This record gives sequence, C-alpha cells and structure tokens, in this order.
Amino acid sequence: MRIVIEQPTNSDLDVIHSVLTETYWSPGIPRDTVARACANSFCAIARDDRGALIGFARLVTDRATFAWLCDVIVLPAHQGQGLARSLVRTLREEPELTHLRRWLLGTKDAHGVYAPLGFAPLAAPERMMEIRNPTPYGRAVS
Repeated sequence: MRIVIEQPTNSDLDVIHSVLTETYWSPGIPRDTVARACANSFCAIARDDRGALIGFARLVTDRATFAWLCDVIVLPAHQGQGLARSLVRTLREEPELTHLRRWLLGTKDAHGVYAPLGFAPLAAPERMMEIRNPTPYGRAVS
C-alpha cells in the first residue's frame, strides 16, 4: 500500500463517486460535482500494490491559513487497518500545509479516528456559523 498526494484519475473518480453517493454527507452527489471538487482540492489517494484506489481524502484549503478535511473514505475490504488515519497524516505532513493555522472537519461517527491525529471539538463553537442546504443533490444529507 502507498499513499500519494495527487489528483484522481477518471477511473479513481468512478470509485470515489460510487462511494460518496452512498455516504450520509453526500447522498446522490453527481459525478461531475465530485470531479470539480477534487480538481479544486488537495487529494490524498491510497493505492494497493496493483495501483488500485483503496482510500481517499480531500482537503479544501487556501494553502496559507486554513484547511477543511472532507470526503475521507476507505473501501470496505480495507477498513479497520488505520488507512483513514494514514491518509489524514499524509495531508497533515505535506510540507506545503504544515504551517496552516486551522484545520477543520465534520464527522457524525468517526471522532475516534481523528482524535489521535490532534482533532478536538471546537474550542469556541459559538464563533462558528453555517448555511446548510439539506438537499443539495436531491436527497437529504445529515
């Protein structure tokens, strides 16, 4: 297994899209939206020994002060092996990103994955605000 920071190929996008469309955070997301999101993000890709995609993480960043970690996925056959943490660690250790002031993420059920990497609840959640569209792709997100 190897993890690289690179843009996904078309066949990678097929895999990423098929997984994301079934997640709680992006049900029904169109493939072209996934492709556009990846093109405008830092992407970490885990590949098996044959070069096939087995995990993925995306980072939205200005590369100067801020990063939003999102779309961390590991294919079912490879879950439970620390791959999600390795993907995130690869992004955190990328020299171009080590100086960022703030990293954020949202998760419904994977706090235990991210806490060992330094992620914690917001220190001042009252300072954060959001605008939510509950059905961006036609199905409700949670």
